[in-house]
Amino acid sequence: MTDLTPETPSPIRLHKQLERIWGTGPGLQRLAAVNHTVIGKRFMITAFVFFAIGGLLAMLIRAQLATPNAAFVGPELYNQLFSMHGTVMMFLFAIPMLEGLAIYLLPKMLGARDLAFPRLTAYGYWCYLFGGTIIVVSMLFGVAPDSGWFMYTPLSSQPYTPGINADIWLLGVTFVEISAVSAAIEITVTILKLRAPGMSLNRMPLFAWYMLVTALMMVFGFPPLILGSILLELERAFGLPFFDPERGGDPLLWQHLFWLFGHPEVYIIFLPAAGAISTMIPVFAQRKIVGYHAIIAAIVALAFLSFGLWVHHMFTVGIPHLALAFFSAASAIVAIPTAVQIFAWLATLAHGRPRFDIPMLYIFGFFVVFVIGGLTGVMLAMVPFNQQAHDSYFVVAHLHYVLVGGFVFPMLAAVYFWLPHITGRQSVHRISVPAFWLIFIGFNLTFFLMHLTGLMGMPRRIYTYPSNFGWDWLNLLSSVGGFILTMGFALFAVDLILQFRFGRHFRRNIWKASTLDWAMPTRPTSYAFASLPKIEERADGIDPDRLGAELAAGKGYLGFARNNRMETLAVDMTTGRLEHLVVLPNATYLPLLSAGLTGSVVLCTLFKLYIGAIVFAIATVSSFFLWSRTTGLTTDSGPVPVGNGEFVPPDVEVDGSTPWWAMVFALSANGTLFASLIFGALYLWLVAPAWPPAEIADPGFWLWLAPVAMIVSSIVARWATGINRQGGNFAPALFAIVIIDGLTIVLISLALSALPDPTAHAHIATVAAILGYGWLHAAGGFCFALNGLMKARGGYVSARRSLPLRLSVLWHDYTAVTGVIGALLIGAMPMLIGMLEGVR
Repeated sequence: MTDLTPETPSPIRLHKQLERIWGTGPGLQRLAAVNHTVIGKRFMITAFVFFAIGGLLAMLIRAQLATPNAAFVGPELYNQLFSMHGTVMMFLFAIPMLEGLAIYLLPKMLGARDLAFPRLTAYGYWCYLFGGTIIVVSMLFGVAPDSGWFMYTPLSSQPYTPGINADIWLLGVTFVEISAVSAAIEITVTILKLRAPGMSLNRMPLFAWYMLVTALMMVFGFPPLILGSILLELERAFGLPFFDPERGGDPLLWQHLFWLFGHPEVYIIFLPAAGAISTMIPVFAQRKIVGYHAIIAAIVALAFLSFGLWVHHMFTVGIPHLALAFFSAASAIVAIPTAVQIFAWLATLAHGRPRFDIPMLYIFGFFVVFVIGGLTGVMLAMVPFNQQAHDSYFVVAHLHYVLVGGFVFPMLAAVYFWLPHITGRQSVHRISVPAFWLIFIGFNLTFFLMHLTGLMGMPRRIYTYPSNFGWDWLNLLSSVGGFILTMGFALFAVDLILQFRFGRHFRRNIWKASTLDWAMPTRPTSYAFASLPKIEERADGIDPDRLGAELAAGKGYLGFARNNRMETLAVDMTTGRLEHLVVLPNATYLPLLSAGLTGSVVLCTLFKLYIGAIVFAIATVSSFFLWSRTTGLTTDSGPVPVGNGEFVPPDVEVDGSTPWWAMVFALSANGTLFASLIFGALYLWLVAPAWPPAEIADPGFWLWLAPVAMIVSSIVARWATGINRQGGNFAPALFAIVIIDGLTIVLISLALSALPDPTAHAHIATVAAILGYGWLHAAGGFCFALNGLMKARGGYVSARRSLPLRLSVLWHDYTAVTGVIGALLIGAMPMLIGMLEGVR
């Protein structure tokens, strides 16, 4: 155990030392950046670029619909325009924008120096950039997605969309979703573990609570869409009939999988914006937020309710009446936790001494627009009205009032609030006010009138209309409003440029806020805090100026640089008690390399170059081995000093380290995908037409040997960990796992080869999908065992430092459980099919 804390240098010398360790080099070295401040800004800037592209597409749509019988664009191009507009705004702007804001702010608000997995953050950004570029560039070649941003089958199936338009959406969006899920895991683990010592859950700022709930919703909400995209791509590429009703599939399965993601996504988009509002309103009201604990309860309730509303979008597809009543009631009840938050914000303003600035203008716009969207949402929750307004422009209006009111207006307020933090300059404020009023008036003129055209019967997704329905003047005014809205956003962009160029410099905490993000210099340093704070009160009621001066002088935790290592602290998830030291990896080009290889897999798959896709997939996995080749500690250190007279062990020597928790949440997302696959199989058996199948899938006895091998592999993985804890030689056990996992891969391959043609019926296709899922996880276990051997050979594993082995245990346990469930389900299929036939 080390006896002495490294000497705290002078503030200037400390700054230079930390900047050398945490900073990003110039020129091409910036491509190796993993710092959360850099990556967060990249996410937000890229999201704004995609937002501008989506806005341009919207203007083309409004130009086409401004007059009846218009010939500005033809039907094929119009289908691409509205499909790309929705796709860009939902997948390339809204979610990445909230991720970027969270990546930039959370370590600063929590009193940490970075996120838990900086390389994963960088990898997520490059995946987002490359995936979004693939989707957008497709427009230049006339092959953009043209089946809507929801990609309903059978319209998006091969017979009706024979080109690569739908494939670009399926593969590109799935590529982008890799970024979203990785960011969700990153954010969840960071909030739960990398808080300042003393910051218990009931002391966290509300923005962190909002982001924690949002990230968990992403962990459990995105896998159904990823699964649906994979299944539809398998159908399009190889003919597996998951959604083909003539071969035992069902197009409604896609809608269930999509809206299992799609309705929680509305709240995934709203909650971070609400978190920003809960942060800004107390600042401008000049008092603490009213109802702190009530707001936390409301957002948790909102998260739970949001997963029970997906049929809200499917009221007209033939759902049983009892289910309609349940989902209609749930859709109305969700207004209650939303109202709790709104009334808490209004109460804060009413009991404070509000001062009005540009962010408050946009918050005012949020209140007006979002409340209107909420009221029309309650209307659409009523089944009789929904059946009349479904697929009309009334729904288009509601969607935009909720999403623009609930996300864009708060984000614009957040830009004005936090941009001085990013730039170190104050806003000029000369054109901010007219920009707001152009946006506010233009938005309401554009979309409020769509309520009327919808009630008058105008359907969605039509590229033109006759002049005898009375829609002419309403559409013309909507288009005029759209161009006014565009002028407002143009002024907004100019205002931001002027702030970057001519804004006045200031020292810190321009708004007199009371959160940790303002207890640092602006612009922020790469290491965030020169030393880390101890929080003994609620983190939204501190004095940033006083605390910032103390931390800059190195009077907190880790007020020194040690061995050129990037260090931050981890705490107990609930109490905030100081728990261990986290050593983060340095800057590297590996995330860019891995994302490029992943993008190559996507492109090869898109152009049917499957051999190339396999080669690049192997290269991608190999690049991940390089990630961990030089991370961790090669010696046992025991507790080390972290300042303030306290000693804690490093993360590799504790059981509940951040990588372990990341694996738990990653497997939770994986389990949601597996549950969605099982749901899809059961749904097809019970609901889909063309059942029973002419031929029953029978993988033979290979089906039962594979899960037995998985269980044995899990037991051996635990045995290897036990041997290591006792200081014994665990390498033979890891070699045994490699052999057993390789045998499992062979057994599942034999089971797959024993199946009849999987393109013949959805029953055989679902069996093949479940077996394929097991094959991939056996291959994953093989890689984990190899990684354990590699880490052991490099000296990164000891009786104290057993993280690679414990991660392998988690993976193999999960593989064994899902393997047994899958085998039992496949084995029970013939009996279930027979019972179903008897019922029918």
